[in-house]
Amino acid sequence: MIAKNGRKRVVITGMGAVSPLGLDVQSTWEAMLAGRSGAVPITTYETKDLPTKMVAKIVGFDVEKYMKRRESKRLGRVTHLAVAATEEALADSRLDLAAEDPTRVGVEMGSAFGALDIVESESHLGKTQGVRKTNPTIAPAVLVSTTPCHLAIRHGIQGPVNSPVAACATGVFSLGEAAHRIQRGDADTILVGGTDSYMTSLLVYAFGRLGAMSTRNDDPQHACRPFDLERDGMILGEGAVAMVMESLGHALARGATILAEYGGMGFTCDAYHIAAPDPEGSGAARAMKQALDEAEMEPEGIGYVAAHGTATKLNDLSETKALKHALGEHAYNVPVVSIKPMIGHAMGAAGSFGAFTIIQAIRTGWVPPTINYFVPDPECDLDYVPNKAREVQIDAGVANAFGFGGQNGSVIIKRFEA
Repeated sequence: MIAKNGRKRVVITGMGAVSPLGLDVQSTWEAMLAGRSGAVPITTYETKDLPTKMVAKIVGFDVEKYMKRRESKRLGRVTHLAVAATEEALADSRLDLAAEDPTRVGVEMGSAFGALDIVESESHLGKTQGVRKTNPTIAPAVLVSTTPCHLAIRHGIQGPVNSPVAACATGVFSLGEAAHRIQRGDADTILVGGTDSYMTSLLVYAFGRLGAMSTRNDDPQHACRPFDLERDGMILGEGAVAMVMESLGHALARGATILAEYGGMGFTCDAYHIAAPDPEGSGAARAMKQALDEAEMEPEGIGYVAAHGTATKLNDLSETKALKHALGEHAYNVPVVSIKPMIGHAMGAAGSFGAFTIIQAIRTGWVPPTINYFVPDPECDLDYVPNKAREVQIDAGVANAFGFGGQNGSVIIKRFEA
């Protein structure tokens, strides 16, 4: 059945990832299950005046495996990471783009900040050495839309190419929007995901000033503690997740291996505060309920929650309440995991990493742990899978991602059944 209730079924046939835990899907997943943290002290710039002096950083990434040095210098790291993840996803899917109608292929790759590394470095260069020393391609390089457009140019893709921006909810919205485009018939195949790399001194300082960052600088790997009573904030991260999404009919016609199926997406706004969540989690709960409605599922069908879980006092309590509102009593039966102590908060890629863990949980029968969970918070009283991965057979999971401005995204990914 390639359609259900008049809507095309949408499946995921390939996946790629680059993270502080590894340079591909397998190494990232193995490190997650092992509960390893990618948090390290900042060593690339002066941190004396910064309240937070650590990030979760990708190590060993060589962009010249994917493009020539001259080309790489004209693009931000956010695009470099997206290219790497997309190449892995395409290889995993065995999709031959040369055999596809290019007008029926699209890209939906989002980012919260774009090439902020170029903004900061080129601004400094212009001020210290003069404008003529700056890169003449600054303008296109820093656009958020440059990443999906570069992927389209690289692969000759002529269908819908888009760069959604929804702060931390970007990665979830990318997945839902791509699925809806396929269901509408805009494309047969879309390269979709989220990417971000924004760990510049400006952003580390900015988030520190907000009070959203942990200041346990003497112990980076145990600093971020989601849902723990003693949590004091997040750490910044970077990374990219890419997936190949297709209509089920297209995937079956080419004999693709199907990893999972798209279920539904919800997207709401708190309309409460530019940086703080609604304390009762009502908007987040509505997003989860919308996703359940689109997926035509009851709360009991959710076997795993890939939580937003930033380790801030406000977010974790708000999300816990939202889960209870959306799932009812079933919320107490569901494993709820935040991977941010391991990979940091990758902003535009955060929701895509959540979906990544659902797909891997469906494939492997394991969910990763919420590491650094030491002191239970009586107000955060769900099952957060503390410190050790768990063997769990699931058929569906929901990934949450909540952003500044009160943007709430939830996406359901489920096991494919013919």
